[in-house]
Amino acid sequence: MDRGKHDLKRMSGIALMGAITVVLANTPLGMIQLPVIKATTVHIPVILGAVIFGPLAGAALGAVFGICSLISNTVAPTLLSFAFSPFLSTTGLVGAIKALWISVGCRTVMGLFAGLMWKLLKRFSGRAEISLAAEGFLISMFHTLIVMGSIYFLLAKEYAAAKSVAVNAVWGLVMGTVLTSGIPEAIAAGLIVALVGRVLLKLES
Repeated sequence: MDRGKHDLKRMSGIALMGAITVVLANTPLGMIQLPVIKATTVHIPVILGAVIFGPLAGAALGAVFGICSLISNTVAPTLLSFAFSPFLSTTGLVGAIKALWISVGCRTVMGLFAGLMWKLLKRFSGRAEISLAAEGFLISMFHTLIVMGSIYFLLAKEYAAAKSVAVNAVWGLVMGTVLTSGIPEAIAAGLIVALVGRVLLKLES
């Protein structure tokens, strides 16, 4: 395949992953509404895109995911939407910047890290399924930890006020989200990335 056709195929693949991300972000399958936060599967095409097309593509797809999250939390706000939408900031410009980091910045870093992690993981296993499952699980957990960690370190007081609890109770609430939402999401991501990623890698080779 010549360079032009290869670049076109690559751009088309990234665009397709981006379209899937947008579709998931706007359906119940992509962002599952929980009482306090929206649990997500939108990170899965970001992970797959990073595996197939590399870290920069992963970062771009992560940014698409983040923008979708920002829009979703703006037009259909929940208790914690102030942490994801700069338009709903309760602390002015500083809070808006924090929300922009959590909604878009964290997801962009996640996509970049997914591509870098895949470069490392694929060297340590002779079986693609194992590496892909590890990729899906680890990046999904990274996503949960970087988002919830950012909320804790940047918006603990606002989180406490929204939940009507003391600030020293926020750590327990954050860890509860990591355990109850993050781990199931990561297990699901590991299985889906292993199954779908293997097929995509064969098609790409």
